[in-house]
Amino acid sequence: MSEKTTVAGVAVDTRHWIGGERVASAGTFTDHSPLDGVALGEISRGGAAEAEAAVAAAKAAFPAWAATPRAERARILHAIADGVEKRLEDLANVETLDNGALLRSHRRGVMPRVAHNFRFFADWLLTLDHEDFDTRGHTNHVSWDPAGPCVLITPWNAPLMLATWKVAPALAAGDTVILKPAEWSPLTASLLADIADAAGLPAGVLNVVQGYGTEAGSTLVAHPDVRRISFTGSVPTAKRIAAAAAAHLTPLSLELGGKSPLLVFADADLDLAVDLAVEQYDNAGQVCLAATRILVESSIAEEFTERFKVKAAALTQGDPREEATDLGPTIHPRQLEKVDGFVQRALAAGARAVIGGGPNSELGGLYYRPTLLTDVAQDSEIVQEEVFGPVLTLQTFDTEDEAVALANDTRFGLAATLATGDPERAERVTARLVAGTVWVNCFFVRDLQAPFGGSRLSGVGREGGTWSFDFYCDLKNTVTAPKGWNNHG
Repeated sequence: MSEKTTVAGVAVDTRHWIGGERVASAGTFTDHSPLDGVALGEISRGGAAEAEAAVAAAKAAFPAWAATPRAERARILHAIADGVEKRLEDLANVETLDNGALLRSHRRGVMPRVAHNFRFFADWLLTLDHEDFDTRGHTNHVSWDPAGPCVLITPWNAPLMLATWKVAPALAAGDTVILKPAEWSPLTASLLADIADAAGLPAGVLNVVQGYGTEAGSTLVAHPDVRRISFTGSVPTAKRIAAAAAAHLTPLSLELGGKSPLLVFADADLDLAVDLAVEQYDNAGQVCLAATRILVESSIAEEFTERFKVKAAALTQGDPREEATDLGPTIHPRQLEKVDGFVQRALAAGARAVIGGGPNSELGGLYYRPTLLTDVAQDSEIVQEEVFGPVLTLQTFDTEDEAVALANDTRFGLAATLATGDPERAERVTARLVAGTVWVNCFFVRDLQAPFGGSRLSGVGREGGTWSFDFYCDLKNTVTAPKGWNNHG
């Protein structure tokens, strides 16, 4: 097989990165672009052998990296961020062809955020501290010790940004990493390996194994030498990972699905509320945090719907490389089929499509029209299950209690968004919502200092700021006697 492929004029190595070297597999899988179905490359298809080799490399590199002073680890992470910024255009162009998200978003938001992920955790590492405290004259000192090799399994909807959200704190913590990117969008993980190597990251500290979850992934998550597993993806896959990890009691961090609500009260700024609702079509609806269930107070529902239709009609769907495009394609034929299946079953059950309702026949390919469904039952599949496409539902409520009850009535609890002009209402409602993140009169404002994760089936654990180090480290408390080592009592 060819060792490299050229994507958007950028040479991308199609082999794994293990122990500081490129490693090929006997088998490959084809990576297709969602823009036009063109094959982007034949990617090394890892299995048990590659997974074992990557864990062994990470285990061998761990003692030296764990012993590396904090300042030196931070310096290397900043050098990686420098490398990301130097190759920002390459990363943006490759990722757009690989996963179909907007090029303008990759240039202006996503790839700068990738660099910021490394800088933030490098800087946070240098301030990570807990004030010593006294117990009957004894001094308690809390420290964060590196845990060991970490397996990081990342999704296809924001491949590099979500990968580095995990990789950066793990490396900062002094852990070594085996990154398993999604097989539908593996290319920028390979470029990250090149950038990290050029930045001086020692061999074996970051390893990238490509392939399928049932092959490479299953070996990685069941490995006895792995000390942390962080996964972003679906609930069924998370259950399989948790079952495998249970054999060795490997700690897990799981960021899973969402079916988040947007609550719009009659006292809200209606233009703002409509803007927030239409914003949920971002990345063709392939966002775990998206507020796909729009809940609107009955007295304003008609006006809200009419304004929504006007705003949504102004969206431009098309080639994500074009500056004017607002919605690109779904990532894969299987995903398009899944999204349309949800919609068609909902329509057959009595739902009404206010807009959309099927693939965009004018564009063809993997483009799905932004869709809003009404007349949906609370217990229906379309309300209860994650679609992960440009599909929203609209329901109405009459009271605050009803709004909260509808918002909380799913198995998920990842996020919630609230539009209201009443600060007291905002405080009351947010206190009652089951969600890891709540936005009030805004959406998708994310700070790496904040804890991030979901409740219920939306996840296990929190990452961000010190919470990331709490996960990627073994916390230790050292208690010292008041008058030296010979004091007892």
